[in-house]
Amino acid sequence: MKKSLLLMMLILLLGFVAACAPDREEGTDTKDGDNGTASEEPKPEKLVIWEDVDKSKDWLPAAIASFEEEYGITVEFQELNMADKIRDQLRLDGPAGNAPDVVTLPHDQIGQVVTEGLIREIEVEDSVLETYSESSITAQMYDGKLYGLPKATETPVLIYNKALMEEAPKTMDELYAFSKDFTKGENYGFLALWDNFYFAHGPLAGMGGYVFNETADGLDRDDLGLNNEGAVEGAAYIRKWYSEGLFPKGIIGESGGAAMDGLFNEGKVAAVMNGPWAFQGMRDAGIDIGVAPMPTLPNGDPVKTFMGVKGWHVTEFSENPYWATKLIEHLSNDENSKARFEAVAEIPANVALVEDPIIADNEGAKAVALQSQDAVPMPNIPEMGEVWGPMASALQTLATGKAQPQAALDEAVKSIQTNIETNHPAK
Repeated sequence: MKKSLLLMMLILLLGFVAACAPDREEGTDTKDGDNGTASEEPKPEKLVIWEDVDKSKDWLPAAIASFEEEYGITVEFQELNMADKIRDQLRLDGPAGNAPDVVTLPHDQIGQVVTEGLIREIEVEDSVLETYSESSITAQMYDGKLYGLPKATETPVLIYNKALMEEAPKTMDELYAFSKDFTKGENYGFLALWDNFYFAHGPLAGMGGYVFNETADGLDRDDLGLNNEGAVEGAAYIRKWYSEGLFPKGIIGESGGAAMDGLFNEGKVAAVMNGPWAFQGMRDAGIDIGVAPMPTLPNGDPVKTFMGVKGWHVTEFSENPYWATKLIEHLSNDENSKARFEAVAEIPANVALVEDPIIADNEGAKAVALQSQDAVPMPNIPEMGEVWGPMASALQTLATGKAQPQAALDEAVKSIQTNIETNHPAK
């Protein structure tokens, strides 16, 4: 009797618990979070992309069509200038309710747009992250969180005139010896804009300097390595090329880039340090160019060039962040990244494509891809804006022989720290 009563009470209790449980429709498992990673988030009728101007032809419509076929979601796109227009327009259209779901941005803007609440953190599977080079994923992170997926990379490489240099040297010592012999009159063996910190970062970091120290939580704005022993050694190496007359005075300052391009395109320079954006202009000038990764430094380490990474991002204003994330995964997969390279010649960050004939058989693309493996993403925190001016001043005093390396870099770091403390108060 007692056992029967106990069994009856247990059945009644289970029935009560089931009745009080919330209703769940079949197939509605979710993963909650502000970044909208719900696996069954309702499908929107439409998603909108903002792509860079003149960068959608011959690839984006096909990529959109395959996404629409797979997911049944209509996708529209608009073209805006990525350098400044997309960010500025998002600042206006976001609060007004007219923002797109997906935008493209250069990675060095990420810290600022995250701070302003314009793009959101995303979550993707490890299998997706493994599609791209580690450095390109690092470039998409801010404060240890992922804010986008890479679509293209660029970094300076060695570009040489095959009529003047048979093959690219493997070391900077070889290039230095070549330049000492070749540089006479208006002819120069090698030129680089090393009074510009974007380019000078290569030897400075290759010798052991750094901008902000990388930690598990992101970049430490208070740990500057621009006047450490390695940076000073790199600065002395830069000064050597100027002091020995291997670089002309005319390539110092704002007009230096145009002067260097002019000399190379006139056939007066055997090799330069420049980026893939310069390839076409050189070919148009009739120069048969060769392209290679930068030669190794005298210490045996690579020239650690700055790398820029363009990425796809989900805006904070998207009402469909899960599907917008699916869209950027689709846009940056191997197939669509390959199609984009064929259309616009911007080198993808997808590791599988490095060995693909479309990259491997393209001398310029392969050189950029290989150099990117040793490159350092430009810091994407807002404090980076305080670095460019003081470092340009320091490098120009080195180039003109007005200061010694340690003193010039100490002054630059002092200015950077003061500007950071003034313009970016600690939280």
